[in-house]
Amino acid sequence: MAKIVGPQVLTANRLLTGEVVYWSRGSWVPSLACAEVLVADEAEAALARAQTSVAARAVVAPYLFALRDGAPAEEREIIRAAGPTVRSDLGKQSSPTRNAARSDLPTKGEVDSSYV
Repeated sequence: MAKIVGPQVLTANRLLTGEVVYWSRGSWVPSLACAEVLVADEAEAALARAQTSVAARAVVAPYLFALRDGAPAEEREIIRAAGPTVRSDLGKQSSPTRNAARSDLPTKGEVDSSYV
């Protein structure tokens, strides 16, 4: 893999739940907005420190990805930050602020068997 130049974020998946998580000052956070932006050698050092979480079976497959203008540079990371692409009523993408204009989504308690 080519070395990334510029700002980067460290990401992994939480082993217990599969949730996408991001590195922030020595721990994992669920939101890209809370992730620590890393540059140059500090990115590689954070990746090395993240191996402790792998050994503790907290996360799996940590890696760095590039940012461009403060957002993920690759489509994969944009999708991972948004949450699952199958059902917009679950996961990170179900937050009320993200779906405020979506009246077509069922509210809690309105999900019928066609959604399950």
